[in-house]
Amino acid sequence: MKPKKTYAICLWFIAAVAILILSTFIAISYGAKSLSLSSVWSAVFQYDPTATSDQIVHDIRLPRVLGAVVTGMAFAAAGAIMQGVTRNPMADTGILGVNAGASFVVALSFAFLPGLAYSGLIVMSFTGAAIATLLIVLLGSATPGGLTSIRLTIAGAVVAAMLHSLSAGIAIYFDLSQDLAFWYAGGVAGVKWSQLKLLAPIILAALIWAISMGRSITFLSLGDESAVSLGIDTRRVRILGMTAAVILAGASVSVAGAIGFVGLVVPHIARRLVGVDYRVVLPLSALLGSILLVWADFASRMVNPPKEFAIGAMVALVGVPFFLYLARKEGRSM
Repeated sequence: MKPKKTYAICLWFIAAVAILILSTFIAISYGAKSLSLSSVWSAVFQYDPTATSDQIVHDIRLPRVLGAVVTGMAFAAAGAIMQGVTRNPMADTGILGVNAGASFVVALSFAFLPGLAYSGLIVMSFTGAAIATLLIVLLGSATPGGLTSIRLTIAGAVVAAMLHSLSAGIAIYFDLSQDLAFWYAGGVAGVKWSQLKLLAPIILAALIWAISMGRSITFLSLGDESAVSLGIDTRRVRILGMTAAVILAGASVSVAGAIGFVGLVVPHIARRLVGVDYRVVLPLSALLGSILLVWADFASRMVNPPKEFAIGAMVALVGVPFFLYLARKEGRSM
């Protein structure tokens, strides 16, 4: 990268980190009970378990906001990986049905394994995401001409619709509507420290793994012929990239539900800011995804307090128009 371009990229990263830190403190400060930034600072770094304000911050708001940070990071990075390895600008774990697969297996777990520990729920969520991904790829590849961007999107929509219908049927039959309502709408209100301690290392490890493949994903995103001529094993990179995306999506769905569109919108913004090099697109997407989900969660709490709006619906207000714009753009290029 040229020095001038490197300097601009560094500025974007510094700005993203600063905005994320400020957004986190604002989200922790406001709610049913507003707190000053100094009170939040004290509760985070000088926790007093006897102070009511410190308890509110430490036990309720901080894990919730950090949950939004790590899940936003994961959803955005997973979307960026999928767009890179499939060369599909409309790829996203929600649109392609990966989130629906994870949610479907979570519904099965609620029905048949009601006492399952959170670690087991993560494994089941991974399994559902992986099965859905495999099914989508097989379905999209079944027609003559192989897997294309538009076929992948259609296959994902079909699989997502089928799995959502099956999940709804399970919820009705086993009387799980109340339990599964959260997973359909998405949210981080119930995130606990015990979940974060298990979730955060998984997401960070998968993100680091994906960034280490950034150079290969970049070449793959420019076309198979170019990637092969540069010595890239395209099949291996696709499998490893999709595996990382499945881990990121599965972990996120297990704690925050099936939140869509984060992985669709954010990578496009990141590429517009720093170019197509996935060694910088992936970490910047992670930061921007965190910012988006922190503000979506904050807005869901502040629209009509003390009631809360679904965080998935807040993200969809941005994601649906963006998806329609991309679909129209792709339609013109066909």
